[in-house]
Amino acid sequence: MELLRLLLLAVLASEPAAAAGAETVGNSSEGLLEFSVGRFRYLELKKPSPEEAILRHISSNVTFLIFQIHSQYQNTTVSFSETLLPNASGTGTDKGLVFILRPEQSICTWHLETSDPEPVQNVAIPLSYSESDPIPGGCNLEFDLDIDSNIYLEYNFFETTIKFAPANLGHARGADAPPCDVKTGQDSRWRLQYDVYQYFLPENDLTEEALLRHLQRMAEVPQVQANALKVVTLTADDKTSVSFSSLRGQGVIYNVIVRDPFLNTSAAYVPAHTYACSFEAGEDNCSSLGRVSTKVFFTLFALLGLFICFFGHRFWKTELFFIGFIFMGFFFYILITRLTPIKYDVRLVLTAVAGSVGGIFLVAAWWRFGILVLCMLCVGLVLGFLVSSVTFFTPLGNLKIFRDDSVFWVTFSCIAILIPVVFMGCLRILNILSCGFIGSYSVVLAVDSYLYTSLSYITLNVLKRALHMDFRRAFINVPFQTNDFIILAVWGMLAVSGITLQIRRERGQPFFPPHPYKLWKRERERRVTNILDPSYHIPPLRERLYGRLAQIKELFQKEQPAGERTPLLL
Repeated sequence: MELLRLLLLAVLASEPAAAAGAETVGNSSEGLLEFSVGRFRYLELKKPSPEEAILRHISSNVTFLIFQIHSQYQNTTVSFSETLLPNASGTGTDKGLVFILRPEQSICTWHLETSDPEPVQNVAIPLSYSESDPIPGGCNLEFDLDIDSNIYLEYNFFETTIKFAPANLGHARGADAPPCDVKTGQDSRWRLQYDVYQYFLPENDLTEEALLRHLQRMAEVPQVQANALKVVTLTADDKTSVSFSSLRGQGVIYNVIVRDPFLNTSAAYVPAHTYACSFEAGEDNCSSLGRVSTKVFFTLFALLGLFICFFGHRFWKTELFFIGFIFMGFFFYILITRLTPIKYDVRLVLTAVAGSVGGIFLVAAWWRFGILVLCMLCVGLVLGFLVSSVTFFTPLGNLKIFRDDSVFWVTFSCIAILIPVVFMGCLRILNILSCGFIGSYSVVLAVDSYLYTSLSYITLNVLKRALHMDFRRAFINVPFQTNDFIILAVWGMLAVSGITLQIRRERGQPFFPPHPYKLWKRERERRVTNILDPSYHIPPLRERLYGRLAQIKELFQKEQPAGERTPLLL
């Protein structure tokens, strides 16, 4: 009997535990998505079925939470309630909400949905912060949310701009938030500092899996500081807006960490990403960035450049055409782009025509006048342009002093002019170096029209600076990954091979060919005075042309019948 009584008590004691377990299973079946602080979770959202996310067992020392959700290009909506309100919800590819916890609160919920007809793959995470941590977006006056920790991103062909709301000092649960703009001393939000970080995705990888995986490295403060590149630090006096050079087809993630140097605490905003292109565009989208016209133009340009790299000095007139093409084409493209709204393909064709005219003009100038110094000045300036572009492609180009256009262009021009001045005493070496470096770089530009490489931005950044006035404020950081190292090695190998081959082949040869017009004039005088020369008996060019035209006319005349055509006389 005693044994039966003990068994009955054990069964009765187990009933509450069984009821609690059934309640947990029931909540899971009702569509609740369980989250844990600091842990990422993958989820799929569909249009007709919104989801509810829940976070339980929140620690008492947590003052506020930031829940963030990310997708590649399809919009997702996160809200505090089922009713979407402008100041309590956000829609986009990288969105987050700040939840200020009440005293004794240990559970928090969010509502997730999408309006896209296709299923959306997402990754989401809730992050917790204490009362000493600054609150990202706590002093928002520009955007819809009351407390907005999101980074707002805009891009065009030239630049990508991120904007964010100023942060506020942290506070305990149930306490009032410190005023934003009442005081400007060290006991207010004006002591906060903002570190802007940039993270590059793998080149030529547009997959959703890669983005969602790498976004996990840009959500929390320690991971951002360990993996991303710190671009600039802003103070509370600076404008909360930073511009970067747009890298079409290259994934980039941006984030901002707000620091409180007085308490040595920090918090991260919601990271934002971009490819500087559209996945949903019907034409020129992220998957097909290279236009056919661009590929044709730069492929032909690279073939000519490759010939110049190895044989430019020997074929002097062909090299002059190449240099004149670059010289005229570059300035003509800038001119028609800034002054006319012509479409890109038409601009490219007109640029090719203008460049050809420039090349022919430079060859004609050499043939008629034979001024070697003038021709080598053009060659040296093109090489100096490339050297100056490489100089500003380095971190030197991000210095604040060069955001002034006058300082930038004066410095750029001085470096470009310095190259022909330095080599003016050894013009053949200058010409061979120009052939090697410029000709081989044309191959890099051709590769970029088929496969992304950061090396194309050596000259593209200068072109952007000349076309877009606001580009001067942009940071010009680019990724340098495996593809770039390979292409850099190919560029260097072609340049060194072309220079070495031409130096060895031209050893013992005249430095430059003689003046073509003088040779032609001397030859013409020789033919006039020397009757024994067979060329003396050659008719003038005009008579030869008339004779050739007469032969062509005879081909289209009807053949006359043979025999007597007049009547016989009786």
